[in-house]
This record gives sequence, C-alpha cells and structure tokens, in this order.
Amino acid sequence: MSPGVGLMKRRLPTEKEAIPLAVSGIIKKYHVAADQVKTLETKYDNEGGDWYVALGFNEKRAIVKMDSVLGAITEINEI
Repeated sequence: MSPGVGLMKRRLPTEKEAIPLAVSGIIKKYHVAADQVKTLETKYDNEGGDWYVALGFNEKRAIVKMDSVLGAITEINEI
C-alpha cells in the first residue's frame, strides 16, 4: 500500500521551488527569455497538492499547474 498525497514528501514544498519550474516551462514552450517572464500570482491547492503559478510574458499570460509531489508540470494554459 502506498501512502496518500498528504503523507508523501513533496518535491515542490514552497513557492520558492515552484516558481523557477513554472518559468522554465514557459521558456521552453514559448521560446522567450527568462527576463521577459514575470510572476503574477501563485496559489497552492491543499486538497490536490498542486501549485498554480500565473506568469506574464510578451503581452501574454499563462497559468502553469504543477504536481508538488512529483515536482513536474502537468499543464500550461494560456489565458
């Protein structure tokens, strides 16, 4: 039996670890420079264990969803 999300060690425990991963995902997907990407908002979902980071770049905005246990990006949605 494997432990639930609440019992597993998170690879993205804080906002400080989540933001660089989100920025790197935007850089790879949209081919922008790191200094063009600005953090707009961050939010952690306690129930799902996911980080949501809103970023702005080149007149665009995107929300990056990341799994805090796996330490991986699960979705990038442009808004």
